[in-house]
Amino acid sequence: MKPVGKLSKLLLTGALSALLTLGVSSAFADAAKPTLKIGYVEGWDDSVATSNVAARVIEKRLGYQVQLVPVAAGIMWQGVARGDLDATLSAWLPVTHGAYWDQYKTKVVDLGANFNDAKIGLIVPTYTSAKSIDDLNAQKSAFEGRIVGIDAGAGVMRKTGDAIKAYGLDYTLMPSSGSAMTAELARDIHANKPVIVTGWAPHWMFAKFKLRFLDDPKKVFGGSEHVDSVANPTLETKAKPVAEFLKKFQWKPGEIDSVMLAIQSGEKPDAAADAWIAAHGDRVNTWVDGAQ
Repeated sequence: MKPVGKLSKLLLTGALSALLTLGVSSAFADAAKPTLKIGYVEGWDDSVATSNVAARVIEKRLGYQVQLVPVAAGIMWQGVARGDLDATLSAWLPVTHGAYWDQYKTKVVDLGANFNDAKIGLIVPTYTSAKSIDDLNAQKSAFEGRIVGIDAGAGVMRKTGDAIKAYGLDYTLMPSSGSAMTAELARDIHANKPVIVTGWAPHWMFAKFKLRFLDDPKKVFGGSEHVDSVANPTLETKAKPVAEFLKKFQWKPGEIDSVMLAIQSGEKPDAAADAWIAAHGDRVNTWVDGAQ
């Protein structure tokens, strides 16, 4: 091996110094990025799936650490407004969370819809003959005069109570939980039995079962909604690339279903998110291009 000359030594030393400086600077830059807090509603399958996919993209592609914080809907909105949370991707507008929007709209920023055509209402298996809420009284015996609900305080439960009055239904609304509702739905479908549940889309049950919403001619449940990404105004300066990503992050019809179904089937939410991201690299690129 030829001996290294003085000039070569100087060049080599300078190159090593530059590389070390670049490495330290890069590491320092990553360490200087703030950890971001994203609020989500733990019992909502779409909230869990969307929040985990977004969090993993932010971590893997944008270099920010993310803390996912499970909260009730009201606390979620309050947290974003106060800055305790940097953002949420679970704002159902304009109806379901309309009261929260009216209360906090001057203290938050709506970055746009991440899911369009969201909906709440009454759902039946497609093998039943009922097509509209108007059909239900004539089919009371088939459905045993009961509607299987979720948590008593949920927005869809309040709207179902309104629908029972508006349509004069001789039915009993049975409160339970999201998991209990889907468990009963699965049992009844397995037995080919008529059943009505309170529900919403997006939800994994539409990927697993053949279901339809009952028509609501009186519009008690409202029309199509959208799920928005809402942030504290400081996010724009605190983590501008993340704010830009959230403005572009939007599901296409059917995309979120496989993530929700994987989680419901027992896969950990972050693992389900990683698997979807790995399989849809081009789609993720459309969300992060220009945000890095």
